[in-house]
This record gives sequence, structure tokens and C-alpha cells, in this order.
Amino acid sequence: MNTRIQIRQMKNEDIGMVFQTLEHHNIGKPMDYIKRCWEENKSGERITLVALYDQSFTGWLHLLSQSNYPYFADKGIPEINNLDVIPSQRRQGIGNALMDAIEQIAFDKYGIVGIGVGLYYDYGNAQRLYAKRGYIPDGRGMFYEGRQVEPGSFVRVGHDLALYLTKDRTI
Repeated sequence: MNTRIQIRQMKNEDIGMVFQTLEHHNIGKPMDYIKRCWEENKSGERITLVALYDQSFTGWLHLLSQSNYPYFADKGIPEINNLDVIPSQRRQGIGNALMDAIEQIAFDKYGIVGIGVGLYYDYGNAQRLYAKRGYIPDGRGMFYEGRQVEPGSFVRVGHDLALYLTKDRTI
């Protein structure tokens, strides 16, 4: 384990640091979104973990207790959401450290966890990471804008086209 990486739950005082760091590295997340994440942490709807590398913010990851993906919502499967690691700190084990920590939380409480991943090249690293970590497709095919893609239909390839995967604690 890399002792330079610290993973902890988000605090109120992290809001500005998260916004500024992500903005500086062109991973812009609106301030309203970051504040909403914090509010959802307080209400228990979301758990947000932040990663510090040498005491500097370098990434974050969320666990949604109630997924927006219908199958996960119906089955009570929490969803890992929005993994961001600043580009200059990638390949240091930060993403895996965040995933280890959030999976442990999910497995302790639910025994299973789900995640959605985009299907075009920008998501290539995430696709490989999730496969290496033992995530498997949930068997329901692709979803576009929250709806299952039917055979013969046309969809726009972008951030709204995803495949959903699951992993349970036995893997």
C-alpha cells in the first residue's frame, strides 16, 4: 500500500478545495454539484470519499445508496459514481485505493455494489479498471439516457450511453 495516499470521507471544508483542484485540472464540476454532494453526504444519500496524495487533494469517488439506474434501484444495489483522479496523479494507485475503500463500505452494508461505465474511448481506462477488479455486466445491455437500448434503435454515443456492472463481496 502506498503510504502517500490517504482516503477519507468528505468534510464540509473540502468543498472549495475539491472545486478549485478539479477546475484547475479541467475536470470542471459545478460548485452547485459539489455542494449537493456534501448535502447528500449529510443526509446519508451519498458517501463521498476524497483522496489526498502527499496531503493534497487528488481525487474523489461517490457511493449512491439509491441508484438512478432502475435495476439497481429495484434490487437495492448501491452505485459507485463519478470517479475522478487529477491527470497528473493517475497511475499512482489512487483510483484503486478509492475503489478499495468504497467497495468495503458497500460490501459491509449491502454485500454487492454496482457501477455504470461509458462505452466510448474516453472510458477505456475505467472499463479496464473495472474488469480487472472483477466487475461483470449485469446482463441488461446498454442504457441510453436511463432507458434500455432496444435492438435496431439508434442512440448517440456519448456520456449518456452506458453499460452497468456489478460485483459482490465473493469476488
